[in-house]
Amino acid sequence: MTQHIPAVSTSKIEADRRILELLAQSFPDISAASTEIINLEAIQNLPKGTEHFVADLHGEHEAFRHLLKNASGNIKRKVTELFGTTMRESEIRRLCALIYYPAEKLQAIKAAEDEKDLVDFYTITLHQLVKVCQTVSSKYTRSKVRKALPREFAYIIEELLHESASEYDKAAYFNRIIETIISTGQAENFIVALCNVIQRLSIDQLHILGDIFDRGPGAHIILDTLKDYGSWDIQWGNHDVLWMGAAAGNDCCIANVIRVSLRYANLTTLEEGYGINLLPLATFAMETYKDDPCEVFMPKATAGEAAHTEKTLRLMAKMHKAMAVIQFKLEGQMIAAHPEWHMEGRRLLDNMDLAAGTVEIEGKTYPLTDKDFPTIDPADPYALTHEERHMMKKLHHSFTVSTALRRHVDSLFSHGCMYGVYNSNLLFHASMPLNEDGSLREVELMGKPLKGKELMSGIGMLLRSAFNDDTPTKEKEYARDYFWYLWCGPDSPLFDKDKMTTFERYFVTDPEARKEEKGWYYKLRDNEEVIDMILDEFGVEGSQRHIINGHVPVRTGKGESPIRANGKLMVIDGGFAKAYHKTTGIAGYTLIYHSSNFELVEHEPFTSVEDAINHGTDIVRSNKMVEQTARRICVRDTDKGRVLQGQIDELRELLYAFRHGIIKERTRTGS
Repeated sequence: MTQHIPAVSTSKIEADRRILELLAQSFPDISAASTEIINLEAIQNLPKGTEHFVADLHGEHEAFRHLLKNASGNIKRKVTELFGTTMRESEIRRLCALIYYPAEKLQAIKAAEDEKDLVDFYTITLHQLVKVCQTVSSKYTRSKVRKALPREFAYIIEELLHESASEYDKAAYFNRIIETIISTGQAENFIVALCNVIQRLSIDQLHILGDIFDRGPGAHIILDTLKDYGSWDIQWGNHDVLWMGAAAGNDCCIANVIRVSLRYANLTTLEEGYGINLLPLATFAMETYKDDPCEVFMPKATAGEAAHTEKTLRLMAKMHKAMAVIQFKLEGQMIAAHPEWHMEGRRLLDNMDLAAGTVEIEGKTYPLTDKDFPTIDPADPYALTHEERHMMKKLHHSFTVSTALRRHVDSLFSHGCMYGVYNSNLLFHASMPLNEDGSLREVELMGKPLKGKELMSGIGMLLRSAFNDDTPTKEKEYARDYFWYLWCGPDSPLFDKDKMTTFERYFVTDPEARKEEKGWYYKLRDNEEVIDMILDEFGVEGSQRHIINGHVPVRTGKGESPIRANGKLMVIDGGFAKAYHKTTGIAGYTLIYHSSNFELVEHEPFTSVEDAINHGTDIVRSNKMVEQTARRICVRDTDKGRVLQGQIDELRELLYAFRHGIIKERTRTGS
């Protein structure tokens, strides 16, 4: 019996003819179009893939890579569900460690087992891994799973995934495959391949809510990891745009990037990751501040930490001070060039009285903690000396010609923007500029007042223009400058405070001078009406919709909750960076959106890969269900499902056009 296809008007067919003719090139007849409709309709009824949300990774590459390998504890949960009644906890930990670090764990096991025991180990382990792989792949089509398989073992893995050793007719077939894998010497390679597939299929989509850079030593390693990862997106954070601005040639951003790296005794990303030559800065600092102990500028590290000796830390302190002074000079020049940013109050160098050892800030005089500024000319405090200009020219060149940095910035652009909307969740790193009454605040961008979605979209387009060859010179210069404003401007959605008190934190001890007043978003984000207004502004729909942010560390140890506004806002900066562990009391969050619930995972500090391999240590501290969905969410309920439904509707229209002769079927011919 012929399936009934809803009638479509001839006028609609004619209106869509161009699209339908293009579609007919891929689906040339009734059979092909029908088959694709069947395929897409089947996909629509699969459970939605698991989404993971993380924020503020801050260079902690080892913890991040472990998070990807263990799927924020999701793999161990599945292993426990499968084998919890037949395996001891120590055996489960060993199997999980193998899944996370297969090559390394295999070497440790081989060193401890004799040859006969190894054959038994391979046999048992391969059966176990196939079961785990069957479980994590169950949400996906065979086509999607096939794409995740390594080419050399794709056929064999696919056969194992879709057969069962428990079925009588296929048991011998299944077991013989396992035996042959071992007898041909491919067991190790096959185990590694299976483990990598399990890792890849355990996370369907990774959302990063900004701040890959700074604090920790491996931002470049994180970005290299993501390059080969698959489905991920990022909503840029303030630290990300700082590095992006440095790559664009913004000297204020370059100075801040180097200063922050020195503050945390972390030069690995600069030197090893991006080949930035800091020798000119070291030479300049040793000559200029040779007799200055630079105590205020000692890095946040101790002698012996990360291979830093006391002598190295002393050198870093001098480099740190040299770059801080240059930064304040460059920022003063930037502020003077952009009066529309209303940041005149941050030009503090000409408010210093070095003879008296004081500085005036907002009408109040404070004593300075440091009065040794040999490069500052009181008559023109924002002018760089000849040596400073020469040194900055070299640093500018290093940043702008770094191919590795540019490659990573390109990746941030191709995978990210200022905000994202995914499956009824609005993601942005920090803030939304608001007025005191909770309404959206207008912010001037290239002379035009923008707010809400228009503001965030406009900023994203502006930043991209800084790297486009066809951007007019004036706009390109403004775009390059704007990276710095996003870092510390009062109306920046990535900052949203009245000022950044970097100068005061170095040179003034009075806590009142160091205070930074947060914008209204931070004060009003517990208000459901405000959150709903923002969600409406971005067109976010759904009965269970949320805003998800990072940026502000949640002090879990002091009882703060990441869940706000009656569950409509989630702030998931749990402090991945070691510098924040004391503040948050934990070592990061992962928010996991399953097909049936939202789950918040708290992380313990990551110790080392060696501990994970040898002792099965992990980083999951606790799991907490945040929200249960009304029913299990299928693909058809997601953004992807809406796209697929559009494709189905077009194919049904094409099918109607074929059957009514409006568009002719195309006969496939052989060669």
